[in-house]
Amino acid sequence: MTERPSAGPGSPVAGPASEQVIEFRGVGLTYPGPPPVAALRPCDLTVARGDFVAVVGPSGSGKSTFLNIAGLLDAPTAGTYLLDGIDTGALRDAHRTALRGRRIGFVFQSFHLLPQRSALENVTIALVYNGVPRRERAARAREALEQVGLGHRVDALPTRMSGGERQRVAIARALVTRPSLLLCDEPTGNLDTANADSVLALLESLHADGMTVLVITHDPLVAARAARTVTIRDGVLSTTRPTAYEVTV
Repeated sequence: MTERPSAGPGSPVAGPASEQVIEFRGVGLTYPGPPPVAALRPCDLTVARGDFVAVVGPSGSGKSTFLNIAGLLDAPTAGTYLLDGIDTGALRDAHRTALRGRRIGFVFQSFHLLPQRSALENVTIALVYNGVPRRERAARAREALEQVGLGHRVDALPTRMSGGERQRVAIARALVTRPSLLLCDEPTGNLDTANADSVLALLESLHADGMTVLVITHDPLVAARAARTVTIRDGVLSTTRPTAYEVTV
């Protein structure tokens, strides 16, 4: 398997991180018609380093579009998106992919773990294409599993783990690349109440340690755990809780 080289000092994805992890300047996305569909109307949004933000809204509101733009999976059709101070619209596809791999850790509702691979192996996989030397991968993966409270389960298969443990492995896999942003899409959607509470407590702990966490959810109880909440409805972004952070439409 070919390893992707890490970004060097002259790469557009290298360099010091900005104090603003996410900065939307008039960012929007319209799908071409006929008729055109404004999935996300132009908006401004700032997420500072160390923030914990929940993005809420009903099905079809534009949450998935927001996630895809913030996660560099889709490019906006309007405005400028800066991730860690880097203008993502100015990057070629290969550099956008590298930036996503280095600066964003994804956690999804479905755990997306390989069932016949141990927890350690599932976490290590995230480092294969991230420019981390082979000799460092196992130690990094163990460290990430320790961080989520699973240092004693490194050899366990996902099929022998609870839903909460599997989501913790998925979070460790997201953390192992040491990202600037932990981007979570309905992270408790497949969990019972006890396991959901445990995962949310873990996200709160990671936030307390300085991690920038952004959670996409339809669940108000999940959103209540965040430091601030943003709502999307019919493609329009707005605040739902007064804060010192500015979100304009």
